[in-house]
Amino acid sequence: MTTVDRPEPGPTEILVRVHAAGLNPVDAKSRAHGGFLGQPPFTLGWDVSGVVEKAGVGVTLFSPGDEVFGMPWFPRPAGAYADYVTAPARHFAAKPAELDHVHAAGLPLAGLTAWQALTDRAQVRPGQRVLVHAAAGGVGHLAVQIAKSLGAYVLGTARSDKHDLLRGLGADEVIDYTAVDFTSAVDPVDVVIDPIGGADGPRCLQVLRPGGTLVSLNSPAEQHLVPRASELGVRAGFLLVEPDRSGLLALADLVRDGRLRVLVEAELPLAEAAKAHELSETGRVTGKIVLTTGAR
Repeated sequence: MTTVDRPEPGPTEILVRVHAAGLNPVDAKSRAHGGFLGQPPFTLGWDVSGVVEKAGVGVTLFSPGDEVFGMPWFPRPAGAYADYVTAPARHFAAKPAELDHVHAAGLPLAGLTAWQALTDRAQVRPGQRVLVHAAAGGVGHLAVQIAKSLGAYVLGTARSDKHDLLRGLGADEVIDYTAVDFTSAVDPVDVVIDPIGGADGPRCLQVLRPGGTLVSLNSPAEQHLVPRASELGVRAGFLLVEPDRSGLLALADLVRDGRLRVLVEAELPLAEAAKAHELSETGRVTGKIVLTTGAR
């Protein structure tokens, strides 16, 4: 842990006292390779849930004492693994009362990724068939519920011990990827959400109906699928999530309506961030891991 000066909000920014910070796979990748954050030292994290401490000049959305959640600055540094964060007010939304800070911190990055993939990129419509890979993971378990809320028939891949959980979240079909090849286990679908990439990417194209859409979330390298997808009469592309107040508001509405739950497998204090990263890198986490600061 390192002590630094408390930041001050600039014009149109708010200072947020962080109560909880969600952990995402991009955090570990950034720690190992720098990525969007450049060279160390840097403070990790983008998912924030907390309380507005101070509002900068021009802020009209929030006042001190308001509870907020968001994914500020992504992919630029946000420094969410900290007691305080400053960011544009419009990178946040009011925290739903139905969520405590821990669960609210697990929602922004993964939830916005799923929301933007399904609504902006794939433009899912009622009655379409949507396949979600890694359906019990951070993005996956939210994508299953969001796709269901959009009226889709939802399929998900996961280990067998997570099938009951996924059915409870709304999945219509669940495929055990360790037992069967998903390309032969599902009928053609309209949309595939793929957080895994690699060898699974080209295979995802095989299960798409003509005109279908593959949204890759793992790496920009998945853009290599675009020409092959075009040859097959389908679409493919990589999505990088971005700050999105309207998306946060939509996710909050789903939470309030009881149509979206955030699963948190582990809640650890900020001082145990290294342990949280070790758990995340097992690739076996159901839902999210969240760090807490001890703020009250």
